[in-house]
Amino acid sequence: MRRYVFGRVGQVILTLLIYITLVYFLLQAMPGDITMMYLSNPKIPQAAREELRSQLGLDQSLFIQYVSYMKNFFRGELGVSFSQYPKPVWDILMEKLPRTFVLFLTANILSFYIGFVLGKVIAWRRGKIIDHAATVVGITFWTAFYPLLALVVIWIFAYNLKWLPLNQFIDPRLWTAAPFTANQVFGNMVCGAAIVAIGIFLIFFYLLRGLKPSRRSRVYAWSATAALIAAVVFVAVRKGMLIYIWDITRHMILPVLTLTLINFAGTMLLMRDSMLETVQEDYVLAARAKGLPDRVVRDRYAARTALLPTVTSLVLSLASSMSGGMVTETMFSWPGLGQTLFTAALANDYPLATGALAFTGIFLLIAHFIADILYAVLDPRITYTGQSGI
Repeated sequence: MRRYVFGRVGQVILTLLIYITLVYFLLQAMPGDITMMYLSNPKIPQAAREELRSQLGLDQSLFIQYVSYMKNFFRGELGVSFSQYPKPVWDILMEKLPRTFVLFLTANILSFYIGFVLGKVIAWRRGKIIDHAATVVGITFWTAFYPLLALVVIWIFAYNLKWLPLNQFIDPRLWTAAPFTANQVFGNMVCGAAIVAIGIFLIFFYLLRGLKPSRRSRVYAWSATAALIAAVVFVAVRKGMLIYIWDITRHMILPVLTLTLINFAGTMLLMRDSMLETVQEDYVLAARAKGLPDRVVRDRYAARTALLPTVTSLVLSLASSMSGGMVTETMFSWPGLGQTLFTAALANDYPLATGALAFTGIFLLIAHFIADILYAVLDPRITYTGQSGI
């Protein structure tokens, strides 16, 4: 196990080095640089532009720039943004990253849960009406053109019904006299959501971990969950943040809804196929022969093993969605990592664009590493020796 982990860590570091190198030279191959922004202004002389190139280090050779950047990168120094000079790239990314992470984490968890539940249900009822209906609906959304679906969602819920805001992160009119900054409220909002999520997991894990949890255990679990949520809401009200938390939440609904509609079908179909294979296993047939209820056999025996490729897909999709968030964040004007990468590329802001792409690459590599570990954790038949554990 230890040898395998160390080997995979080495592969991750080598892959990251190659990835950063490719990203750096591909961005440098783009025509022009930051000084091109000033060419249209005749009042700025050529000498001033050359001085700017010297200050930013753009007058050095490409190889020297690369060596300098790699040294700074592995020291945790990503340089200074050209377009937001002299703001460090690290500070910009740390401000934008939580917004992207929370948006896509929420959407991926919702799509995973919906797809997992529907997948196991339709696989258990293969050939029934619910199987055909869910499959048709899922494939329809899965194959939909994402920007068009986003525009349709905006047109229905924001433009026509006016239930939700069109875009942005907050409503500026509400925040004009706010005693908090948006980042402060968002940070408290994330901490509260994390406390609730961890608390609910622990509550249900300890109270409903048996094959047949009692009715009293279920009542206790739901009562404790309601009390935990009420406590977090009470704290938000006491701090005067509830209205501002709700404003940020309202702005998240449309992008989360669109991402969920697009992504849940893949999880559902994958879970369905995996379940159809699992229900034929001997241990599932033995559990049914013992007279266990169908729900117990489905959820505790078949679905648990079928969950393996689905969980792996969740980890990888979360990381890949972080790197592919440019379209979503641009469509909904969500000020996250994807929109930052888009604006940095347009402005020839190489340090900021390289830093944003580096973050997405790190997420993908970590996700693949976690997926490899999860295979062995969820399925004891898998070992790290290259041989079957059976």
